[in-house]
Amino acid sequence: MEINQRKTPIYDQVLELAKKQPYSLHVPGHKNGRIFNEIGYEHFKEVLRFDLTELPGLDDLHAPEGMIKDAQQLAANWFGAMETFFLVNGSTVGNLAMIMATCQSGDMVLVQRNCHKSILHGLELAGVRPVFLAPEFDHDTERYDHPSIKTLENASELYPEAKALILTYPDYFGKTFELKQMIEKAHQRNMVVLIDEAHGCHFSIPYLSSPSAVSLGADIVVQSAHKMTPALTMGAFLHVNKTERVDVHRLQYYLQMLQSSSPSYLIMISLDLARHYLANYKREQFYQLMRYMDEAREIFATNDFWRLEEQEEMDDPLKCVWKINPSLTPAMVAEVCQSEGLIPELVTEQDILFIFGLEPTIPVRSLKNTIKKIKDRLKLLTNHDRIETNNRFIPYRTNELALSYQEMKEKDSKWVKLENTIGYIAAEAIVPYPPGIPLLVKGEYITDEHVQQIHTLQANHILFQPSNVLDGLYVFEKEKKDQSEGE
Repeated sequence: MEINQRKTPIYDQVLELAKKQPYSLHVPGHKNGRIFNEIGYEHFKEVLRFDLTELPGLDDLHAPEGMIKDAQQLAANWFGAMETFFLVNGSTVGNLAMIMATCQSGDMVLVQRNCHKSILHGLELAGVRPVFLAPEFDHDTERYDHPSIKTLENASELYPEAKALILTYPDYFGKTFELKQMIEKAHQRNMVVLIDEAHGCHFSIPYLSSPSAVSLGADIVVQSAHKMTPALTMGAFLHVNKTERVDVHRLQYYLQMLQSSSPSYLIMISLDLARHYLANYKREQFYQLMRYMDEAREIFATNDFWRLEEQEEMDDPLKCVWKINPSLTPAMVAEVCQSEGLIPELVTEQDILFIFGLEPTIPVRSLKNTIKKIKDRLKLLTNHDRIETNNRFIPYRTNELALSYQEMKEKDSKWVKLENTIGYIAAEAIVPYPPGIPLLVKGEYITDEHVQQIHTLQANHILFQPSNVLDGLYVFEKEKKDQSEGE
């Protein structure tokens, strides 16, 4: 195939068929948009023409030979991978597949403790023995970020049989770290390196200072195309680097098993177009965007209500974080922002995260006026009593689970009131969402710090999965830890 990054093979082929307006005697049931609820028809009629199935000439995601194969090859070329696979079930399915394809049941795996919940699900499905690497606490951001190289080295010494290293890069807030060194350390130990790069699809743009995990040598990299590039929700990429540590046929097997047998052509078209967008993103567009971001950060500058978090050179320039002053809560500030039409990505117990796109979408004047309105309204709130928040963090350690996944399958569980769970082994994960990073992992001992942190997050209006965690949670029967033994 000729590599021409101006081509859009999936979009072109589907568009050609849609223009013919054929009669549909096949699925889906809306029949190219001819049958649809009249309430939404005006808004959906155009896009429904592209919502097709595996018709002649439209290829098959699970056995691509035509336009999908061509589109994936163009993506691999652009991202610098040996092979790229389109994902229609989000980064979640990519994370599951990369773990199951590279790890055997019982394998020891080193994994970043503050990972996405889909990584934990992949570990459980694969039946591996995870060792959770303790993240470092960043006193500037007042957040846990990534494990240090020293932590990785120590874990490698303690667990020389480890087969894989799983890391998240960048984090939700756009923070990067010395990933290349960690990849090299893991490869020296013959570990396969798997990277959840959900928030770094745009790192492929050469003008950005932030390098992609693909370019840094990771074996498999999963990216959410829809998070930071113009693709539909659930659109993602899985990249395989040139490596002998990955069995590509085994990976394809798990992708076929885990992905929908009716993949969305709308999502695949959007992935094709997102790759085209990135590959044809011009230098002047980038510099225009950076000038805009400079203005946006100036408008967002530190004031009486928040501190704008500083960025390092390699961090994602499209992420802006407000650290809310103690006289207010992030939930209060976010509510004012939303009522003024400014919708943030994430609200935590101390931060508000805003994510900008690859093009300016809010006029500078409008942004400036909106922020002024927000500040004016916040002035009326600062006379309230000071809101005390508990900013203690759980002292994470590098640790294994108290039970193997196989042992968990064989044990009964019971529901216990939250205050009475201390000392038990959790039978379910507790996940504040967003960002989907577990506070408590299934198979870990529950501590007093866990319970206190749940109450702190809830007081700051953070949602949980499961939603009724304040009432209680499931723990494993007869597995209560004697508190006198210590934590």
